[in-house]
Amino acid sequence: MKNLLMVADSEHDANMLYAVGMFVPDPFIYLRIRGRELIVMNDLEIDRARHEAPHCRVLSLSHYQQKLRREGEKSTGLARVARSILREHRVSKVFVPATFPYGLALELRDLGVRIKPRKDAFFPEREEKSADEVKKISAALMMAEVGLAEAMQALKSAKIGKNRRLVYHNAPLTAEKLRSIINTAVIQASGLANHTIVAGGEQACDPHEQGHGTLRANEPIILDVFPRSQKTGYFGDITRTVVKGRASEGVRKLYETVFRAQKTAFQLVRAGTPTARIHKTVQTFFAREGYKTGKIEGRMQGFFHGTGHGLGLEVHETPRLNATSTGVLKAGHVVTVEPGLYYPELGGVRIEDVALVTGKNPRNLTQFEKVLEI
Repeated sequence: MKNLLMVADSEHDANMLYAVGMFVPDPFIYLRIRGRELIVMNDLEIDRARHEAPHCRVLSLSHYQQKLRREGEKSTGLARVARSILREHRVSKVFVPATFPYGLALELRDLGVRIKPRKDAFFPEREEKSADEVKKISAALMMAEVGLAEAMQALKSAKIGKNRRLVYHNAPLTAEKLRSIINTAVIQASGLANHTIVAGGEQACDPHEQGHGTLRANEPIILDVFPRSQKTGYFGDITRTVVKGRASEGVRKLYETVFRAQKTAFQLVRAGTPTARIHKTVQTFFAREGYKTGKIEGRMQGFFHGTGHGLGLEVHETPRLNATSTGVLKAGHVVTVEPGLYYPELGGVRIEDVALVTGKNPRNLTQFEKVLEI
């Protein structure tokens, strides 16, 4: 088993959170030496770490800093502390993540520690989710569903004013207002929602446009909600496309085609399926239905993003379901399935659910209804 070293905080680094299972806002040392996990914590965090990370041996940062001072070291930074622990265990070479801080790597090398970035995933086992992880992702999905439900209720209550502008509680219903309704509901459900997408009309044709300005009736509005659980750090991710009022025939057909594409993709989501094959199947389906993809009048239109991605402690993680992805799906993978079509004259449509891969039919972890017109 490879000896591993990480220096990061677990608020932002998914590998560190996976390793220790607790949120720590400042960078700290994690080591796996001959299969045993060690973490080095400051006095503020040490007692909590012993309680919340019982699988790790918790070492005192201040103890090692005092030891270094007694040995005559002027600097007692994390690099020297890590070297001191490695020397105690007679280890001179460690593998680090590809994202390991460059300056820290240089300092460790100057101290005689051989550093080697791990080419593959730092924790390959992160890809295949345990039953407990699936529960955590499902809980985060419920937070997204709570937010979506509030958005749907606001759209139902909204009136259609002049020039198809939506009015809610006697004020314009803007993308910003609807996003705040979603995000507030997510927070109340113990989640954190960042960059929630509420994009109507032509804005929705840029899949990562968050949306702004007054929403309008009779045109598609994409709602993409991907909250993070405040308790566990796991993400949910759901997208629905709705129309307040009446959808045109072109939008109805667009929606129905995306809906069918998602069903087609779901049929392939099972252990052993090449990830690129799922994406290629969706591309072929859209082309066969007459929906072309490419640059039209200087703008990408059609289906020009991946069909899905892994979901867990990061909102986008492996495996990827796109044209360049490699490998096959495995039982325990949790992936989004989110085909979409985007044409400025019609608007954008995307539908996204989350699937747990099994040896047979996938389990759809998303419960939220799919309705076009509100």
